[in-house]
Amino acid sequence: MSDKTQDRVLPRLVMISGPIASGKSTLAGELARLLRLEDFSVALTDLDTVAEMALPTLPSWDWAHGVHAQLVGAWLRTDVDVVVDEGTSNPAEVQQVLDQVPEGTDVFHVVLTADLDASLARARADSGRGISQDATFLRGDHEAFARHLPHLPSDLRLHVEGREPAALAREVLARCSGQGSAPAL
Repeated sequence: MSDKTQDRVLPRLVMISGPIASGKSTLAGELARLLRLEDFSVALTDLDTVAEMALPTLPSWDWAHGVHAQLVGAWLRTDVDVVVDEGTSNPAEVQQVLDQVPEGTDVFHVVLTADLDASLARARADSGRGISQDATFLRGDHEAFARHLPHLPSDLRLHVEGREPAALAREVLARCSGQGSAPAL
């Protein structure tokens, strides 16, 4: 860890939760980029990448969730400075990850909210997406997320529409490091 990183105190784990196509991956990638610019070592973990490792033969998303949780825990048992994780969307998924987190680990929870129509447009613009491009499927996911939202742990809730990912990432970085507002980077 460089002298620069010792000036800022950060949680070891930043968990980003939200509905499908809300920008979780984009925000996580941008946050990891900003942290790396400040000389932090960062492990970026996400559920979809874990699932892709077993496609097209993935027997169950439950398997992917389990492996994903174990991966987060494994990274936290290394000397990496920060783990940025995304992919959870309900309290049970969050808890499954937290069950793998070493005791005493400082966790900062970010919850994203997004408009259904904008999420559908994002999903349809991404040629790598499958079922999430279907309006009925995505509506069901967003409705389920809305029911879970009051029960999700949240240190910071961000509505993503009309905001650039870099600005959202700066806000997360500022808030999780206790600075209150986004620093100029």
